[in-house]
Amino acid sequence: MGEGTTNLPPGFHFFPSDQELVVHFLHRKAARLPCQPDIIPTIDLRYCDPWDLNGKAFQGGKYWYFFTHRVQNRETANGYWKPTDMEESITSGDIDVGLKRTLIFYVGEPPEGMKTNWVMHEYHLLDGVLSSASSSGGSSRRSLKKRSNTRMEPNKWIICRVYESSCASQNFHDDGLELSCLDEVFLSFDDLDEVSLPK
Repeated sequence: MGEGTTNLPPGFHFFPSDQELVVHFLHRKAARLPCQPDIIPTIDLRYCDPWDLNGKAFQGGKYWYFFTHRVQNRETANGYWKPTDMEESITSGDIDVGLKRTLIFYVGEPPEGMKTNWVMHEYHLLDGVLSSASSSGGSSRRSLKKRSNTRMEPNKWIICRVYESSCASQNFHDDGLELSCLDEVFLSFDDLDEVSLPK
């Protein structure tokens, strides 16, 4: 992990918003600027299944956070991350600065894997965000631009938040429809006629 991990104050809780992950952490990582506290490590996602993140990624509550390189292939030793159709723009003020994508982990080889409860949110910087952010605003923005003379890398890095969903969403009914947690509780009864309801 980062060098500042051991110097965190007592009672420190890490619960960043989507905007904070993109603007404070991912932007600074891509711009090669220091970030305090330096607590989010870099992980090669290809060599790490989600259940192996404990002790490797930074944990905040039920979430694990890490930087990784942006790659097309999200396969690991035991499965793969499959993107969903869920995408959300991340804004700062009235400016779009990033994109949040949701992925689900499947065990096995694509496309025949078995869906799990592991969910990952990937945060990407939008093209041009670093250069425009560095060249606009007050003196703090100008000082950032001056200190980051190196080439920007907006498309090289992403930041990820991974968690295990409490709802067993991989179970499906015979007709192929996905069931909610409450549906599964009711279907777990062998015979609903034997259930006595209050009158």
